[in-house]
Order: sequence, then structure tokens, then C-alpha cells
Amino acid sequence: MLRDTLRKAGIAAGMALGAATLTVSTPALAEWKPTKPITIVVPWGAGGSTDQIVRLLAVELEKALGQTFVVVNQPGAQGAIGTKSVLDAPRDGYTWASGAAKDIGTYAVTGLVDTKLADWNLYLAVINTSVLSVNANSPYQTVEELVEAMRERPGAITVATAGVNSSGGAAVAALSNALNVEVRQVTYDGGNPASIAAAGGETIATTQLAADQAEMIRAKRLRPLAVLGSRSLTLEGFGEIPSITEAYPEYPVADDYFGIFIPKDVPPEVLAKVDEIWTEQIANSDAIRRYGTEKGAIMAVASGEEAQKAALPSIQKMAWSLVESGQAKADPASVGIPKP
Repeated sequence: MLRDTLRKAGIAAGMALGAATLTVSTPALAEWKPTKPITIVVPWGAGGSTDQIVRLLAVELEKALGQTFVVVNQPGAQGAIGTKSVLDAPRDGYTWASGAAKDIGTYAVTGLVDTKLADWNLYLAVINTSVLSVNANSPYQTVEELVEAMRERPGAITVATAGVNSSGGAAVAALSNALNVEVRQVTYDGGNPASIAAAGGETIATTQLAADQAEMIRAKRLRPLAVLGSRSLTLEGFGEIPSITEAYPEYPVADDYFGIFIPKDVPPEVLAKVDEIWTEQIANSDAIRRYGTEKGAIMAVASGEEAQKAALPSIQKMAWSLVESGQAKADPASVGIPKP
């Protein structure tokens, strides 16, 4: 009897000790406090839509973290050079990427960078929408007139973009596939240079983002014909730009999210802290809300699983448009992008 009592007491003590050991071995996640400046790489030239929103986010993040943020522009290879530099950097949480979610989600399809959406934590801030605009001196007054010209003269209409993998390039691919037209894409190192090129008459049109084109539109050097998205856009200092679905109701559209991307294998306390900031500070930022009004962007803050789900439709659209246009180097399904 005594032996059984002692045995049971020993078991209970062992269980208690095990529980105590377990408690000690799994402490709460420590709050991350960066001890040196954080670099955000913008894989496009200065002045473009990505550069603009990232610099604004950097100011908001500095307030929240009490640490300096350094924004570095590394354009080239349609955003691949800057993105790869982040992947090649130490995974200590001090080097972040940025851009359009559809770009980082389709680099494996284009063969430009060996990475996929699942490798990143997304911190989305705004929806930027592409706009089909023409040089103000061109004869085209409506989107129907421009599309008719594209059909009558295949390959003769030149369109300025920041590259095949950019938002403008994706918009060209979608336009070509949806309306069965052929255009000649002329690429530049960033959305801002592409918009300036179209405004200067180097090309007939551009499909870059509203944020890239806003100043040229307000200056009446570009004539916007249609938003290549599901909703019309009111641009401060200009007025309303109609959605292309008003002219072509069956036109396929998907929202194009922009923000900051952090590799998933950085220390977990880094991601936990940025998650907290995104929910509490960035989601309530008046500065980002004002940016949307001025630049024609839509404030759309999301992180975690919500951000992954929000970004997927534009990634699917981009990836499978590349397949249809013969520019895909890999099967999208093989890198986790199902056909829409």
C-alpha cells in the first residue's frame, strides 16, 4: 500500500515537474526592438508608384518602431534585381522587399527569380489601378477608338510600361488577351519613366498605374481613356476616369495590391511586431488615406492570411496571362498558382 502511494506521488511529482519544465521552455515571444536602420528595397526607379507608397510607409514605420528606415532603389530586370537582393541578404529582419504582390507572386513563372508567394509575409497598403492613357496630342478620344486602331494596325500602337512583369506590362497582356489586339510594348526602368515617355510622345499610350500617371494627367500631357479595373477612379485635380468595363462589360479585372514583403524565415518576433504595427498604426494612417485621394489609389491595408487571399486573384491573372501570351517559363500550377 505504502509502495503504491509513493509510486503515485512520484508520478504526480514527475508530471508537475514536466509541466513546469514545459512552461519554462516555451516563453512568450519577445517584442522586437530593432537596434539598427532597416532597409526597404524598391525594385523600381525613384518617383514611381512603388517608390511613392514605400517612402510614405517608411515614415509611418519610423514613428512606430523608433528606428530609421532606408529606402534603396534597385531597378532592373523588371524588378528582379532588387527582389533578389533581399533574398540574398541575411535573414535577420533588417532587409525588406516591396512592390506589387502580383510581381513577387509570379517571378517563378517568368523565370526571373526563384521565389514564390509562400516565401513571403505580405503587408499590403493600397490598391493601385492601371489606367490606359494616350499622349495628349494623339487623335484617340475614347478607349473604343484606340482599341479599333489596335485591331486595324496590329503591332503599330506603342505602349510604354515598366516591363513585362510590371503592372503596366500585366495590363498590356490582359488587354491583348481580353480584346484580341496586338500592340508593341516599349519598356522603361519604372512606372514614372514610362509615363513620362508616353507624355513626351515616345509612345502612343501607357498602361501604367494611376499613381505613376497622376501628374502628367493633371498637366494634360496624358489623356486617360479608361481604368483597367472594376471601378471608376476620381483623381484629384482631374475628375472621374471610367472603368473599361463600361465599354467592355466582360473585361476581366483583378485588384493590384502594393506594399512591403518580408521573407518568412526571418526571426518570428520581427513578423509579430510588424503584424501588430500593420493592424494598429498602418490601418489607421491618415497619411496613407490622403495619398490615395491625391494619387488615385485605394487604401487597402491587410496582412497575414487576409493579405495572401487578397493578392491571389491578381497573381493568378498575371501568371496565366503570361502562359497565354507565351512568356511563361514555368507552369503556374507547379509553383502554387491555380488557374482562375
